Amino acid sequence: MADVEQVKLPGVGVLHNFVTSSGERLGVVTHRTGAKDLVVYERPGSDRCKTAVRLDDDDARTLTEILGGTRVTEGLTALQSLPGITIDWMQVEDSSACAGSELGHQQLAGGEGVTIVAVIRNDRTIPSPAADFRVFPGDTLVAVGTPEAVERLWRVLQVGPEMAG
Repeated sequence: MADVEQVKLPGVGVLHNFVTSSGERLGVVTHRTGAKDLVVYERPGSDRCKTAVRLDDDDARTLTEILGGTRVTEGLTALQSLPGITIDWMQVEDSSACAGSELGHQQLAGGEGVTIVAVIRNDRTIPSPAADFRVFPGDTLVAVGTPEAVERLWRVLQVGPEMAG
């Protein structure tokens, strides 16, 4: 896998650059507005752009799928089709019992057979969050486990262990 250089562009966003195995230098500018530019440089050591293409969200998703995102999708689909295993996403609301709580406390109250494997906060994914990780309204929790355990966990996260029964 190529080394990726990340450069903050004040007032613009972030630039990610890498050199392909064939020696081409590529970059992606992610603007603060969410727009993305795919950049091809003249040569690896140059900052001079040969061409740039503006990608909207749909373009970026399509390019991701073509370049290998389908492997991720296929992997999730295969995992979701395993007998006895469920993957579920839960949005933490202001009214959720878990809002402001550490995951460890809430997970233990949810019981065995389920694990929160990631938390999505804004545009960042936190894989394998620690037990002392605090969740807040707007976070999305990703859980994997038996269907019964996932359902039980969601009840605990929404209404608290005392009310989940």
